[in-house]
Amino acid sequence: MKKLHIKTWGCQMNVYDSARMADVVTPLGYAPTDEMAEADLVIFNTCHIREKATEKLFSELGRAREHQEARAAVGERMLIAVAGCVAQAEGPEIQRRAPYVDMVFGPQTYHQLPEMIARVTRRAGRVLNTDFPAEAKFDHLPLEQAVSGVSAFLSVQEGCDKFCSFCVVPYTRGAEYSRPVAAIVAEAERLAGQGAREITLLGQNVNAYHGEDAGGATCGLGGLLRRLAEVPGVLRWRYTTSHPRDMDDDLIAAHRDIPHLMPFLHLPVQSGSDAILAAMNRKHSADDYRGLVERLRAARPDMGFSSDFIVGFPGETDADFQATLRLVRDVGFAQAYSFKYSRRPGTPAAAMPQQVDEAVMDARLAELQALLREQQDGFNQACVGRTMPVLFDGTSRRDGHVFGRTPFMQAIHVPGPERLIGHALPVEVVEAGTNSLQGRVAANVPEAVI
Repeated sequence: MKKLHIKTWGCQMNVYDSARMADVVTPLGYAPTDEMAEADLVIFNTCHIREKATEKLFSELGRAREHQEARAAVGERMLIAVAGCVAQAEGPEIQRRAPYVDMVFGPQTYHQLPEMIARVTRRAGRVLNTDFPAEAKFDHLPLEQAVSGVSAFLSVQEGCDKFCSFCVVPYTRGAEYSRPVAAIVAEAERLAGQGAREITLLGQNVNAYHGEDAGGATCGLGGLLRRLAEVPGVLRWRYTTSHPRDMDDDLIAAHRDIPHLMPFLHLPVQSGSDAILAAMNRKHSADDYRGLVERLRAARPDMGFSSDFIVGFPGETDADFQATLRLVRDVGFAQAYSFKYSRRPGTPAAAMPQQVDEAVMDARLAELQALLREQQDGFNQACVGRTMPVLFDGTSRRDGHVFGRTPFMQAIHVPGPERLIGHALPVEVVEAGTNSLQGRVAANVPEAVI
């Protein structure tokens, strides 16, 4: 068997794409390895969202080149590939700066990986493939997908038509595309058959899903979730990442009606200032977001929320930042991700005036993150004494413990044997920290199960 090494940066979609690339090359005889030095094919699956993404890539490419040259010295060949959003955005620059890279291809083309490998191994030159093919890549992927553990990702939608002024996704992932309902259900059934007990639906803008159902009608994400809830063996459904503009009545009702749909939603808002939201081209207001949260909590009172925040967007004033803090206090988040604004080449925001000073951004980020940590601590502490279902998916670093997730995506460590893995059991939370919980299996669970 040949060896495949994949390094992945970025979102869950990239994690899913890396798994599918491994599926694509498995028939060519490639088996995964964690050691880059022994790999016959090295793929860097890149993310272009944060700054310095390109420089991180070239640092890794330098390491890979050393291994490539060492293999060549003993008559062996190592292929190096760059995939994902940096490849899509900066393919020619990668080829110029790293001529030893054999393949550079975007996220819409990895189903063509066998053809690209064949071309390179025939020594027909390097490959640069950053087109947006007419055919959907999902129609050309193998059915097999290895499930590692009890949780799995399932891509249902790709691309984005929103064109937020800070974001490169519409340029690197292309226009919104939704897979047909039947194809998604079939993949979910295969994942369940391989042992997946929790499936997360993925999309750059997942709640914009508008796939075709068996009758040729358009189906939204709420309808898709109702169909998926019928798949036997799956205990939990989640989806990410959402946009507030696409949170429609049917999807909100799905949170009320589907017990297996977890009461935890990642719903990025980015800012609490209407002026900044307008400059970001988000096309919703801070009060629109507050209203959505209220409607979701009315449908599912125990709903927990996470979000994304950008501080220091061009033109952000102290008053704008204070509006963000007010929104955070109004909503109350179980967890959140927050970042300083970083210029992405080619986006409208990169050319905007009134770029915010780095020191100001640092101070604002520290203040926001302190508030978010306080809220996360409070959410976790409020769980102490509660009993909630935990899906166990691995052994803990603590001796004699197993590890799982609550419905709210909290990590929890519980004393118990490995045979609990793959099961969902009621667990009493006995201790809470910022990043994880400690629990014990509820007293009413039969001892034979434990």
